[in-house]
Amino acid sequence: MGASSEALTQVLIPVAALVGIGFALLQWLLVSRVKVSSHDSSNGYKVKLIEADEEEECIDNIEISIKCAQIQHAISLGATSFLFTEYKYLGIFMGVFGVIIFLFLGSVKGFNTKSEPCTYNKGNTCKPALANAVFSTIAFLLGALTSVLSGFLGMKIATYANGRTTLEARKGVGKTFITAFRSGAVMGFLLAANGLLVLYVSIYLFKLYYGDDWEGLYESITGYGLGGSSMALFGRVGGGIYTKAADVGADLVGKVERNIPEDDPRNPAVIADNVGDNVGDIAGMGSDLFGSYAESSCAALFVASISSFGINHDVTAMSYPLIISSMGIVVCLITTLFATDMFEIKNVREIEPSLKQQLLISTILMTAGIAMVSFFALPSEFILFDFGNEKEVKNWHLFFCVSIGLWAGLVIGYITEYYTSNAYSPVQDVADSCRTGAATNVIFGLALGYKSVIIPIFAISISIYVSFSLAAMYGIAVAALGMLSTISTGLAIDAYGPISDNAGGIAEMAGMSHKIRERTDALDAAGNTTAAIGKGFAIGSAALVSLALFGAYVSRAGIKSVDVLTPKVFIGLIVGAMLPYWFSAMTMKSVGSAALKMVEEVRRKFNSIPELMEGTAKPDYANLLEQRRQQQNCVKISTDASLRAMIPPGALVMLTPLIVGTFLGVETLAGVLAGSLVSGVQVAISASNTGGAWDNAKKYIEAGGSEHAKSLGSKGSDCHKAAVIGDTIGDPLKDTSGPSLNILIKLMAVESLVFAPFFAAHGGLLFKFI
Repeated sequence: MGASSEALTQVLIPVAALVGIGFALLQWLLVSRVKVSSHDSSNGYKVKLIEADEEEECIDNIEISIKCAQIQHAISLGATSFLFTEYKYLGIFMGVFGVIIFLFLGSVKGFNTKSEPCTYNKGNTCKPALANAVFSTIAFLLGALTSVLSGFLGMKIATYANGRTTLEARKGVGKTFITAFRSGAVMGFLLAANGLLVLYVSIYLFKLYYGDDWEGLYESITGYGLGGSSMALFGRVGGGIYTKAADVGADLVGKVERNIPEDDPRNPAVIADNVGDNVGDIAGMGSDLFGSYAESSCAALFVASISSFGINHDVTAMSYPLIISSMGIVVCLITTLFATDMFEIKNVREIEPSLKQQLLISTILMTAGIAMVSFFALPSEFILFDFGNEKEVKNWHLFFCVSIGLWAGLVIGYITEYYTSNAYSPVQDVADSCRTGAATNVIFGLALGYKSVIIPIFAISISIYVSFSLAAMYGIAVAALGMLSTISTGLAIDAYGPISDNAGGIAEMAGMSHKIRERTDALDAAGNTTAAIGKGFAIGSAALVSLALFGAYVSRAGIKSVDVLTPKVFIGLIVGAMLPYWFSAMTMKSVGSAALKMVEEVRRKFNSIPELMEGTAKPDYANLLEQRRQQQNCVKISTDASLRAMIPPGALVMLTPLIVGTFLGVETLAGVLAGSLVSGVQVAISASNTGGAWDNAKKYIEAGGSEHAKSLGSKGSDCHKAAVIGDTIGDPLKDTSGPSLNILIKLMAVESLVFAPFFAAHGGLLFKFI
């Protein structure tokens, strides 16, 4: 089986990645078939128009089509401008941090170019530490560039699709759903396939130098995860601050003070709000989930490389994590066809069940796929490294490890949906609490968030216990990979939400009929829930990934055991538990400060231009120059505030492992990693679900879809205003602090692993002088 299975492995992985990229391009082609006619050259501005179809239920005139296309262009322009500005900052960071990686790791053996004895593969010679420094730096840059590319492509696809989704809403809810979902699928498959392909090619190229030194090869490849996650941190924080500053400013002045609808064209902050959906919920989230994928793959590969897979140079078994991801792409491709080609959505009530079915179908199919992969790729028995001991493992053990991670992800997804969807009692109770004002709404929302942590934590705990018992730290690493194996489907239903949200905003700004806005609102409400499910997956996988990276770090740093009763470890533990709160304080305050400036600017516009409220001076989207003059200050406020504010929290996360490891040593850093993991997961789940519940409680009141909802009052009522305030408080929780925390715990762990050789050789400077 050896030579033939190795050859098959070398072919299957890149082919699966290329199939994923091809399928993404096919979905993009299908979205682009929403008809495009001639160019409009009024005011010297050329724009593609999306034609109306004669069979539409509600035919809007050509002027509305022109407005839709122009608003879409304005959103795309704002998002692209922000990302290019952000990437300039990140380019500088990549260069500086790449130099730090090289200097720290190169200095482990004094920049020695001589080969040295292997750490784990006793009796053999490995490449010099300087090689690890060079290749870790290259892997870091590759991971960072892939992460940036993932976020940017996602944003371009979303802004390309949102206007098309709006105009498809004139043909019925089914066509609208398919356009939005296919657009999300483009991002999901491109991200998963690009991540897999770049990682596979990197390993292949690195192997040309490392040869039989797999220990050094896979230690250096961990830089790929570090690069992916570091870009994700800044993308999530910067994008999250941008989107929530605009959203909070637009809501507080528009809906609460001025009593005008969401996305009303009279509100000067609406374009900034819609731009924010793309740079935060699309670009930031894409980089985030790419980071999770890269880190879980790198953790599994590193742990395997110091076990019998690496020592015996078993290519197929060593590639097991990549084969799982390859199978995931194929499974998600089949799953996507169920939503887009096999079943047609006929009314709004079918939207959310269809999205949930995607999760269930992909999980069931993937379980069968994991069984095939496990018995094809793995020998019946093998040896894994277990903190200095050897553990004998069977191939069916790893099948259970991956499967329990996969099913734990589904449990977390469904529990998240239960606590954040307005179809169930928790969110309806929050909406009902708005009867007595904003204070009770906030109290109920916080209680819901705290309660929603319970079952996900038990699911994660059971996954950890089973996978560690069966296959030590490698079991936990592949369990995380199992949770992320259906990432293409997860990202498709996640990205679908912001695309639908933007489509609703464009419909409102273009003055389309109430019926069309109802359809886009229904898609948006389902999208809020699926976005919350996506965040649940990201946080759950982050917990498993962080623990796997923690185990790899402890092994690489030469720590025999982590004893919390020793002072060095305990102080690290308590400081680590504090870090998520410090980080959240920074991000929340940044959103608040930026939102304050936004509120002042929007109020100033309304007060200085009385015609805005009358509608006679509203932004004219047929004249983009005028529209930009109305919007540019709001967009600039969000851009400047988010780019400045992303630096301090980013520095906190990136510098903590370096400072602790260098001055306090590897044991204290182990405590910090454990503390931040335990604390961060709880805070992240609670924050994300609280914010999601408040958002959907507001939408529950606005939709008035049941007798209970109607009894709470319509838009503009006191009950609705209380719900808007809750939603406004929840915005930075669910879209900035909560999602960013999962990157904090992963990033600190992978950074510690990359720098572990330096900390083990030269760390603990402070204790050496005491």
